[in-house]
Amino acid sequence: MTAVVASTEVSDFYCHQAIPGLVEIERVLETDRVLAFHHTKPSHPVHIVVVPKDHIPSLVDLGDGGQELLAEVMGVVAKVAAEVAEQHGAASVTTNVGLYQESKHLHWHVYHRGETDEQILEMYGHADD
Repeated sequence: MTAVVASTEVSDFYCHQAIPGLVEIERVLETDRVLAFHHTKPSHPVHIVVVPKDHIPSLVDLGDGGQELLAEVMGVVAKVAAEVAEQHGAASVTTNVGLYQESKHLHWHVYHRGETDEQILEMYGHADD
């Protein structure tokens, strides 16, 4: 079995490109410390990324950001998710850590996968029925 060696370079698209404006992004919501924008390479019909503007390594390593910044980021995630769900009937929210986290900057994906209401209900049903 061959071991996978992680790169020692830190990949941070958000600090290195998106936040300083080196790539064009379509902003969805912005506060002094948090930015939400449409993903530059979306995997879903609606795919929004929410990031703190300061470098925070990940959900399990908040660096100097602390719980206060995490709470502010989560407030923006909740607002964006509510807007996506209102417009499209559903929203998913994910984050990754460790090797799953391609860009080593805390970020959340808020997305709608594109199913119709009927497809969503067929898949997930009504748990409270």
